[in-house]
Amino acid sequence: MGTAAGLRSAGRTWALGSCGIFYLGIAAIAWGAVTWVEVGAWTYHYSDRGDYAWEQARNYCQTFFTDLVAIQNKQEIEYLNRSLPFHKRYYWIGIRKLHGTWTWVGTRKALTKEAENWAAREPNNRRSNQDCVEIYIKRPQESGKWNDESCNQKKKALCYRASCQPFQCSQRGECVETIGSYRCECYPGFHGPECENVVQCAKLEPRGVHMNCSHPYGDFSYNSTCVFRCQEGFEQRGADTLRCLPSQQWSADTPTCTAISCPVLSAPDQGELNCSHLYGDFTFGSKCAFSCQTGFALTGPESRECTATGTWTGDSPHCEAVACPVLSVPDQGELNCSHLHGDFTFGSRCAFSCQTGFALMGPESRECTATGTWTGDTARCKAISCPVLSAPDQGELNCSHLHGDFTFGSTCAFSCQTGFVLMGPESRKCTATGTWTGDNPRCKAITCPVLSAPDQGELNCSHLHGDFTFGSTCAFSCQTGFVLMGPESRKCTATGTWTGDNPRCKAITCPVLSAPDQGELNCSHLHGDFTFGSTCAFSCQTGFVLMGPETRECTATGRWTGDAPRCKATACPMLSAPSWGELNCSHLHGNFAFGSTCDFSCQTGFVLMGLESHECTAMGTWTGDTPQCKAISCPVLDPPSRGQLSCSHVHGNFTYNSTCTFSCEKGFLRMGAEMLWCEATGNWTRHAPVCEEDGAPFLKQVLAYSSGTALALAGIVLSGMLIALLAKRLSNREEKKKLLNPTSDLGSPGIFTNAAYDANL
Repeated sequence: MGTAAGLRSAGRTWALGSCGIFYLGIAAIAWGAVTWVEVGAWTYHYSDRGDYAWEQARNYCQTFFTDLVAIQNKQEIEYLNRSLPFHKRYYWIGIRKLHGTWTWVGTRKALTKEAENWAAREPNNRRSNQDCVEIYIKRPQESGKWNDESCNQKKKALCYRASCQPFQCSQRGECVETIGSYRCECYPGFHGPECENVVQCAKLEPRGVHMNCSHPYGDFSYNSTCVFRCQEGFEQRGADTLRCLPSQQWSADTPTCTAISCPVLSAPDQGELNCSHLYGDFTFGSKCAFSCQTGFALTGPESRECTATGTWTGDSPHCEAVACPVLSVPDQGELNCSHLHGDFTFGSRCAFSCQTGFALMGPESRECTATGTWTGDTARCKAISCPVLSAPDQGELNCSHLHGDFTFGSTCAFSCQTGFVLMGPESRKCTATGTWTGDNPRCKAITCPVLSAPDQGELNCSHLHGDFTFGSTCAFSCQTGFVLMGPESRKCTATGTWTGDNPRCKAITCPVLSAPDQGELNCSHLHGDFTFGSTCAFSCQTGFVLMGPETRECTATGRWTGDAPRCKATACPMLSAPSWGELNCSHLHGNFAFGSTCDFSCQTGFVLMGLESHECTAMGTWTGDTPQCKAISCPVLDPPSRGQLSCSHVHGNFTYNSTCTFSCEKGFLRMGAEMLWCEATGNWTRHAPVCEEDGAPFLKQVLAYSSGTALALAGIVLSGMLIALLAKRLSNREEKKKLLNPTSDLGSPGIFTNAAYDANL
């Protein structure tokens, strides 16, 4: 198959490409050519230029058409077997085993037993991987039957393009493909060729009932739903919800509402009932008012209302006789009552009387009225009174009263407060004549011994009830610089003794002082060691200076004047190491202070000029002057004869680390080292070199003159003379070499070694 595409416009389908196209109900099949046919029904297609695995075949069908063919009946099988060309590998159809069940992939519906079209002994699932299905087209045996195959096998794709579209059947029914057309199977509640009509139910118009409806397909049509409810206080009879059924009938009858009833009420005893009714006697909304006769009070609600739940508000009221407060028998008296409607209620009457010796205060009788109050005031029996007694000064009064304060029978006891003694009778009693027995008593304060002030102190007393008597308080204090030892105050007690012991005044003590390090302490005492008034003087040993006050005095606060002094070592100027030298110090009393010792030394190549050791004296000066380090000198060098000398000096002319370089004039050779260095020993590393005449040109002349192959006798004589002269010169140079390098034979460093010397020759 090359390419294929299907276009739908204005009811026409164009099929492009080299694919087979055929239509049910229309004898139009194009084989490898471009054609168009106007159709509106199910069409079949196949790939005539390529074979595909099952998944590829389905992808091909879904790309250009709807899907792999889904066979719905035997007629389709006969039509396909008759119309399709024979292909030795046959055709894939849209059925596959999914989760162990043969399923039409386009509709996701399982293959039913009635729709099976398997060939004999199929499906056999050979090699356990035959999950896809082919159809035998024009096979000699069992043509049009199905066979399970491996999904990887290559076959032609048998496709279909559906005539059913999403907009068909008004989306209210299922579109069923038929040969050459389709039909609509309408859902319940719909009818018509395209399911365009909706079932209608009778319009609902209830009375006295609230209705709320929803109409998905039109007013009071299929699936319209109406919800009913009654007003509060009414009871619904019938279904809450009605729905329009496909049968054009409502699911139930229209409900009705009736007022809810409450129990019948009656008037209370000694009372009346008055009711009003809205929807019927004693039904929802009915209201009843209650009242009572004169002298009776309503207990409970004044009115009750029938509620939506069928119950009355509140509890049942009743009429009770108005109650008056309960009367009690007066003390030392009697009470006699008569009651009509209950104890101490409306109409009750009570009479009062008193015992002998008591007088009635108030009315002799009282009556309970309709307002719940008694006529007259409260009656009582009052005992005869005696004059009121009071407690003596610094004393107390304790009375017991039988019939009222300070009345007949009352008894009063007298006592004195702590520290006082009673003078007179301990108790008195109120008699029947209204008088007290005995005379009034009094209370007198107890006395303590007289006190005196302590030495170095003072006494200050306050007296409440007389000098040095109970309650007197004496405060003790000391003069400045003294502290009180003992109680600050003493008090005269109820036993006639003073609290605490006699106090005394002691001089205030300051902290014990000690001599400072490297110092001394000298103190004088007035009232004891290190007490108020003591004075201490401080001094330091030789080489130390006092830092702080020279004297301190113990004050009245127990503190010393000033801060604690200390002895500080006398300081010397700080020393530093000389240039090219080092400093090493030991300190006894602080850095560069009295007793410190410093030693000086110089680095290699330098010599100390001055004392090696200095000590810090008690005067704050160092013994000796600060030394210096001076570079060690080597002998002064002179330039060689017929030569030059060039020197560099680090620490001074011809001193430690100075270097000198030698050179000779043209025609002269340096005999010895080129450079000398001044060592820390004061010696140069080598002897100074000398410049000698260069003998190399003379030797070359001799060799050139004697190099011929044929020499005359005169030439031989002359050559001998020249060689003798040369030997003499060499002998003279050897002697000079030994003179300039006398230690070369011992292996010590010299100006030149023998080998170096010979090389310069």
